[in-house]
Amino acid sequence: MGNDVNVVGLISDTHGLLRAEALKALEGSDLIIHAGDVGGPEIIDALQALAPVVAVRGNTDRGAWADALPMTVATEAGSSAIYVLHDLHQLDLDPAAAGFHVVVSGHSHKPARLERSGVTVARLDLRPSSWKVDFIDLCNQAV
Repeated sequence: MGNDVNVVGLISDTHGLLRAEALKALEGSDLIIHAGDVGGPEIIDALQALAPVVAVRGNTDRGAWADALPMTVATEAGSSAIYVLHDLHQLDLDPAAAGFHVVVSGHSHKPARLERSGVTVARLDLRPSSWKVDFIDLCNQAV
């Protein structure tokens, strides 16, 4: 990853269903983060066709393919350190003290921007001096 990543596509809780609207919303991402409850390896394969993927295991992910996914992962995008986990309630570190700028989680099925960003589908644009998060309503997307 690293400095050549400006736009991070965030997705979570696909549960084996990756809608065309989600793929369209993630187009143009330099990196895609899947914050768990993937539902199957084919979801990661489809996302990798768009950009490199960082994914964590969610509470419903089961089987050998899911066992290969970490419960948490640290990655970099641009100059930002990102910590990824599925359930924000299981965060067991102080992100700022650990050197992280962004926390990405899923599980709640509710997009939100907090000091620690927990999102379902969004774009994290690290280019502006103040980070910008755009939430994308998949129910009202034209295909």
